[in-house]
Amino acid sequence: AELMFIDFMGVCFDQIFNQAAKFKYMFGGKAETPMVVRTMIGGGLRAASQHSQCLYPIFTHIPGLKVVIPSNPYDAKGLLIQAIRDNDPVIFCEHKSLHQLEGDVPETPYAIPFNEANVVREGGDVTIVAIGFMVHRAMEAATALAKEGIQCEVIDPRTTSPLDLETIIESVENTGRLVVVDESNPRCSMAADISAQVTEQAFGSLKGPVKMVTAPHCPPPFSDVLEDLYMPSAEKIAEAVRSLK
Repeated sequence: AELMFIDFMGVCFDQIFNQAAKFKYMFGGKAETPMVVRTMIGGGLRAASQHSQCLYPIFTHIPGLKVVIPSNPYDAKGLLIQAIRDNDPVIFCEHKSLHQLEGDVPETPYAIPFNEANVVREGGDVTIVAIGFMVHRAMEAATALAKEGIQCEVIDPRTTSPLDLETIIESVENTGRLVVVDESNPRCSMAADISAQVTEQAFGSLKGPVKMVTAPHCPPPFSDVLEDLYMPSAEKIAEAVRSLK
């Protein structure tokens, strides 16, 4: 199935949250709902408040749903094939600002397993976990920070449900510092969730507070000037990293 924007999901919350997500549990594993819902997320195209939200944390919150957020063409194909082969309902979130991105994609089928984060860039000073389009902003920040002598490790979770927390914690145990970049609003966001889990499970490894870089707690604006301020930028990410050094 395809819903043009994740903002429109409200019209079918009951079918997704209370039916598809719960059938396997309610029937003791005897019923399955192998379903993929593709949808667009995110800002950057001046599509205003009702077409620019990043609502994947809502779906991540629901047991029984799997949530996929690719950041590049190679991952998009591999994760989509994995989603199609999966026997659970999958919400497949495509950031609209990435639809024009080009990259090498093999013609032959391949699948990328869920729950396997991608370490996009290695570094020993600060861990940056970034979701979807924010991976590119994080990489931009990491490149700039490297010129200042700060080496960042950038991790792309690929999926938020399931979440590969093991890879994130392993990185934090090495760097001692964590910045989480999430385009969704800050309250009950993936940034807040990852921050809480890392703080709970790897507190002894942290050399300072976990920093979150998110959108503000308001709807996405239509104005180009305001939307640029609304979205997490490479400079905001860099500022968060510098504050930990």
